[in-house]
Amino acid sequence: MELQKIAQQLRDAENTKQPIAPLTETAAGITPDDAYRIQLLQIEQKLSEGAKVKGLKIGLTSKAMQDMLNVHTPDYGFVLDSMVYEEARAIDAERFIQPKVEFEIAFVFKEGLKGPDVTIEDVVRATDYVVPSVEIIDSRIEDWRIKFEDTVADNGSSAGALLGSKKTKLADVDIAAIEMTVYKNDEAVDSASSSAVLGNPLNAVVWLANEVGRYDIAIEPGMFVLSGALSKALPFAAGDRFKADFGVLGEVSISFQPAGVTK
Repeated sequence: MELQKIAQQLRDAENTKQPIAPLTETAAGITPDDAYRIQLLQIEQKLSEGAKVKGLKIGLTSKAMQDMLNVHTPDYGFVLDSMVYEEARAIDAERFIQPKVEFEIAFVFKEGLKGPDVTIEDVVRATDYVVPSVEIIDSRIEDWRIKFEDTVADNGSSAGALLGSKKTKLADVDIAAIEMTVYKNDEAVDSASSSAVLGNPLNAVVWLANEVGRYDIAIEPGMFVLSGALSKALPFAAGDRFKADFGVLGEVSISFQPAGVTK
Protein backbone atom coordinates (compact mmCIF):
# COMPACT_ATOMS: atom_id res chain seq x y z
CA MET A 1 0.00 0.00 0.00
CA GLU A 2 1.39 3.40 -1.00
CA LEU A 3 1.03 5.20 2.33
CA GLN A 4 2.88 8.32 1.19
CA LYS A 5 0.60 8.68 -1.84
CA ILE A 6 -2.51 8.42 0.36
CA ALA A 7 -1.07 10.94 2.81
CA GLN A 8 -0.56 13.38 -0.07
CA GLN A 9 -4.13 12.85 -1.29
CA LEU A 10 -5.42 13.85 2.15
CA ARG A 11 -3.17 16.91 2.24
CA ASP A 12 -4.36 17.92 -1.22
CA ALA A 13 -7.97 17.54 -0.09
CA GLU A 14 -7.29 19.77 2.90
CA ASN A 15 -5.59 22.42 0.78
CA THR A 16 -8.09 22.46 -2.08
CA LYS A 17 -11.18 21.83 0.13
CA GLN A 18 -12.15 19.05 -2.27
CA PRO A 19 -12.82 15.91 -0.21
CA ILE A 20 -11.87 12.47 -1.46
CA ALA A 21 -13.62 9.10 -1.48
CA PRO A 22 -13.28 6.99 1.67
CA LEU A 23 -9.90 5.29 1.95
CA THR A 24 -11.69 2.17 3.13
CA GLU A 25 -13.19 2.02 -0.37
CA THR A 26 -10.19 3.07 -2.45
CA ALA A 27 -7.34 1.48 -0.47
CA ALA A 28 -8.57 -2.07 0.03
CA GLY A 29 -7.14 -3.76 3.09
CA ILE A 30 -6.08 -0.60 4.91
CA THR A 31 -5.42 -1.41 8.58
CA PRO A 32 -5.50 0.80 11.70
CA ASP A 33 -1.69 0.73 11.75
CA ASP A 34 -1.60 1.82 8.09
CA ALA A 35 -3.97 4.64 8.98
CA TYR A 36 -1.84 5.90 11.89
CA ARG A 37 1.26 5.79 9.68
CA ILE A 38 -0.57 7.83 7.03
CA GLN A 39 -1.51 10.32 9.74
CA LEU A 40 2.10 10.55 10.92
CA LEU A 41 3.41 11.08 7.39
CA GLN A 42 1.21 14.16 7.06
CA ILE A 43 2.19 15.51 10.47
CA GLU A 44 5.90 14.94 9.83
CA GLN A 45 5.63 16.79 6.52
CA LYS A 46 3.91 19.74 8.19
CA LEU A 47 6.53 19.81 10.96
CA SER A 48 9.26 19.87 8.30
CA GLU A 49 7.54 22.96 6.87
CA GLY A 50 7.68 24.75 10.22
CA ALA A 51 4.52 23.68 12.06
CA LYS A 52 4.69 22.88 15.77
CA VAL A 53 2.67 20.36 17.78
CA LYS A 54 0.63 22.14 20.46
CA GLY A 55 -1.51 19.24 21.60
CA LEU A 56 -3.26 15.96 20.91
CA LYS A 57 -6.94 15.14 20.53
CA ILE A 58 -8.83 12.02 21.50
CA GLY A 59 -11.86 10.94 19.50
CA LEU A 60 -14.44 8.17 19.57
CA THR A 61 -14.62 8.14 23.35
CA SER A 62 -18.39 7.65 23.57
CA LYS A 63 -20.15 4.33 23.12
CA ALA A 64 -22.52 5.91 20.60
CA MET A 65 -19.68 6.98 18.31
CA GLN A 66 -17.85 3.66 18.71
CA ASP A 67 -21.03 1.77 17.83
CA MET A 68 -21.58 4.01 14.80
CA LEU A 69 -18.14 3.13 13.39
CA ASN A 70 -18.23 -0.45 14.72
CA VAL A 71 -15.07 -0.02 16.80
CA HIS A 72 -14.35 -0.48 20.45
CA THR A 73 -11.44 1.87 20.94
CA PRO A 74 -10.89 5.63 20.75
CA ASP A 75 -8.57 7.24 18.23
CA TYR A 76 -6.27 10.24 18.31
CA GLY A 77 -4.83 13.04 16.21
CA PHE A 78 -2.46 16.01 16.47
CA VAL A 79 -3.26 19.69 17.05
CA LEU A 80 -0.71 21.97 15.37
CA ASP A 81 -0.10 25.65 16.08
CA SER A 82 -1.93 26.63 12.89
CA MET A 83 -5.06 24.91 14.25
CA VAL A 84 -5.30 26.82 17.56
CA TYR A 85 -7.81 29.70 17.81
CA GLU A 86 -8.66 32.37 20.37
CA GLU A 87 -12.04 33.07 21.97
CA ALA A 88 -11.86 36.80 21.22
CA ARG A 89 -11.63 36.35 17.44
CA ALA A 90 -14.40 35.16 15.14
CA ILE A 91 -13.22 32.35 12.88
CA ASP A 92 -13.67 32.22 9.13
CA ALA A 93 -15.96 29.25 8.48
CA GLU A 94 -14.78 29.19 4.88
CA ARG A 95 -11.50 27.67 6.05
CA PHE A 96 -13.19 24.29 6.42
CA ILE A 97 -14.98 21.75 4.22
CA GLN A 98 -17.83 20.23 6.26
CA PRO A 99 -17.07 21.28 9.83
CA LYS A 100 -18.67 20.66 13.21
CA VAL A 101 -17.86 21.65 16.79
CA GLU A 102 -17.43 19.44 19.86
CA PHE A 103 -17.05 20.52 23.49
CA GLU A 104 -14.47 18.87 25.69
CA ILE A 105 -12.29 19.14 28.79
CA ALA A 106 -8.67 19.92 27.92
CA PHE A 107 -5.79 18.85 30.13
CA VAL A 108 -2.68 21.04 30.11
CA PHE A 109 0.54 19.35 31.20
CA LYS A 110 3.43 20.52 33.38
CA GLU A 111 5.27 17.18 33.11
CA GLY A 112 5.79 14.77 30.23
CA LEU A 113 4.08 11.40 29.86
CA LYS A 114 5.09 8.49 27.71
CA GLY A 115 3.69 4.98 27.53
CA PRO A 116 3.60 2.15 28.07
CA ASP A 117 2.33 1.66 31.63
CA VAL A 118 1.03 5.22 32.22
CA THR A 119 -1.56 5.20 35.04
CA ILE A 120 -4.29 7.57 36.25
CA GLU A 121 -1.95 8.60 39.07
CA ASP A 122 0.69 9.52 36.49
CA VAL A 123 -1.78 11.68 34.56
CA VAL A 124 -2.97 13.46 37.72
CA ARG A 125 0.62 14.20 38.77
CA ALA A 126 1.61 15.46 35.29
CA THR A 127 -1.45 17.69 34.77
CA ASP A 128 -1.01 21.38 35.48
CA TYR A 129 -4.69 22.31 35.10
CA VAL A 130 -7.83 21.66 33.06
CA VAL A 131 -9.91 24.08 30.99
CA PRO A 132 -13.14 23.90 28.97
CA SER A 133 -12.41 23.65 25.27
CA VAL A 134 -13.85 23.44 21.77
CA GLU A 135 -12.63 21.18 19.02
CA ILE A 136 -13.46 21.96 15.40
CA ILE A 137 -13.70 18.71 13.49
CA ASP A 138 -13.77 18.42 9.73
CA SER A 139 -13.45 15.57 7.28
CA ARG A 140 -11.37 15.43 4.16
CA ILE A 141 -13.50 12.38 3.29
CA GLU A 142 -16.64 12.93 1.21
CA ASP A 143 -19.87 13.46 3.17
CA TRP A 144 -18.37 12.15 6.43
CA ARG A 145 -18.62 8.61 5.01
CA ILE A 146 -15.95 7.46 7.42
CA LYS A 147 -14.95 4.23 9.02
CA PHE A 148 -12.30 3.97 11.74
CA GLU A 149 -9.35 3.83 9.34
CA ASP A 150 -10.64 6.84 7.41
CA THR A 151 -10.82 9.16 10.41
CA VAL A 152 -7.50 7.95 11.82
CA ALA A 153 -5.65 8.59 8.56
CA ASP A 154 -7.34 12.00 8.40
CA ASN A 155 -5.73 13.10 11.70
CA GLY A 156 -8.75 12.05 13.72
CA SER A 157 -10.90 14.39 11.60
CA SER A 158 -9.41 17.28 13.55
CA ALA A 159 -9.33 20.85 12.23
CA GLY A 160 -8.97 23.21 15.18
CA ALA A 161 -8.97 23.78 18.92
CA LEU A 162 -9.90 26.64 21.22
CA LEU A 163 -9.19 26.64 24.96
CA GLY A 164 -11.18 28.52 27.56
CA SER A 165 -9.51 30.91 29.99
CA LYS A 166 -10.48 29.54 33.42
CA LYS A 167 -7.79 27.21 34.76
CA THR A 168 -8.81 24.62 37.35
CA LYS A 169 -6.61 22.24 39.31
CA LEU A 170 -7.70 18.60 39.20
CA ALA A 171 -7.59 18.45 43.00
CA ASP A 172 -10.36 21.07 43.16
CA VAL A 173 -13.00 19.17 41.14
CA ASP A 174 -14.49 15.75 40.51
CA ILE A 175 -13.49 15.58 36.86
CA ALA A 176 -15.82 12.62 36.22
CA ALA A 177 -18.90 14.57 37.36
CA ILE A 178 -18.77 17.79 35.34
CA GLU A 179 -22.13 18.82 33.88
CA MET A 180 -22.15 20.77 30.63
CA THR A 181 -24.79 22.72 28.71
CA VAL A 182 -24.23 23.88 25.12
CA TYR A 183 -25.86 26.97 23.62
CA LYS A 184 -26.05 27.74 19.91
CA ASN A 185 -26.96 31.33 19.08
CA ASP A 186 -28.18 31.75 22.70
CA GLU A 187 -30.47 28.69 22.58
CA ALA A 188 -29.71 25.63 24.72
CA VAL A 189 -29.19 22.74 22.31
CA ASP A 190 -27.51 19.96 24.29
CA SER A 191 -26.27 18.85 27.69
CA ALA A 192 -24.01 16.07 28.91
CA SER A 193 -21.75 14.86 31.70
CA SER A 194 -18.01 14.28 31.60
CA SER A 195 -18.69 10.67 32.59
CA ALA A 196 -19.67 10.16 28.92
CA VAL A 197 -15.93 10.21 28.14
CA LEU A 198 -14.93 6.60 28.92
CA GLY A 199 -16.54 6.96 32.35
CA ASN A 200 -13.94 9.59 33.32
CA PRO A 201 -11.82 11.86 31.07
CA LEU A 202 -8.75 10.68 33.00
CA ASN A 203 -9.28 7.23 31.49
CA ALA A 204 -9.12 8.77 28.01
CA VAL A 205 -5.82 10.53 28.74
CA VAL A 206 -4.31 7.34 30.16
CA TRP A 207 -5.37 5.51 26.99
CA LEU A 208 -3.82 8.23 24.82
CA ALA A 209 -0.47 8.34 26.62
CA ASN A 210 -0.07 4.59 26.27
CA GLU A 211 -1.33 4.43 22.69
CA VAL A 212 0.93 7.15 21.27
CA GLY A 213 3.86 5.54 23.06
CA ARG A 214 3.58 2.70 20.56
CA TYR A 215 4.79 5.17 17.92
CA ASP A 216 7.49 6.68 20.18
CA ILE A 217 5.37 9.78 20.79
CA ALA A 218 5.11 11.47 24.19
CA ILE A 219 2.86 14.07 25.77
CA GLU A 220 5.38 16.85 26.37
CA PRO A 221 5.33 19.52 29.10
CA GLY A 222 3.27 22.50 27.94
CA MET A 223 1.13 20.44 25.57
CA PHE A 224 -2.63 20.08 25.94
CA VAL A 225 -4.88 17.09 25.35
CA LEU A 226 -8.50 17.38 24.21
CA SER A 227 -9.90 14.47 26.17
CA GLY A 228 -12.99 13.69 24.10
CA ALA A 229 -16.40 15.17 23.34
CA LEU A 230 -19.01 15.11 26.10
CA SER A 231 -21.86 15.23 23.58
CA LYS A 232 -22.58 14.96 19.88
CA ALA A 233 -20.84 17.10 17.29
CA LEU A 234 -22.83 20.08 16.04
CA PRO A 235 -22.59 21.48 12.50
CA PHE A 236 -22.16 25.21 12.06
CA ALA A 237 -22.28 27.87 9.37
CA ALA A 238 -20.97 31.41 8.97
CA GLY A 239 -22.40 33.68 11.66
CA ASP A 240 -23.07 30.99 14.25
CA ARG A 241 -22.05 31.40 17.89
CA PHE A 242 -21.67 28.70 20.55
CA LYS A 243 -21.13 28.72 24.29
CA ALA A 244 -20.54 25.71 26.51
CA ASP A 245 -21.08 26.09 30.26
CA PHE A 246 -19.03 23.51 32.18
CA GLY A 247 -20.26 24.58 35.63
CA VAL A 248 -17.33 24.76 38.07
CA LEU A 249 -14.86 24.62 35.16
CA GLY A 250 -16.27 27.80 33.63
CA GLU A 251 -17.36 28.57 30.08
CA VAL A 252 -15.88 28.53 26.61
CA SER A 253 -17.21 30.38 23.56
CA ILE A 254 -16.57 30.17 19.85
CA SER A 255 -17.96 32.26 17.01
CA PHE A 256 -17.75 32.28 13.24
CA GLN A 257 -17.62 35.31 11.00
CA PRO A 258 -20.83 36.23 9.17
CA ALA A 259 -20.83 35.39 5.48
CA GLY A 260 -18.91 37.88 3.41
CA VAL A 261 -16.91 39.25 6.35
CA THR A 262 -13.14 38.99 6.22
CA LYS A 263 -10.52 40.02 8.74
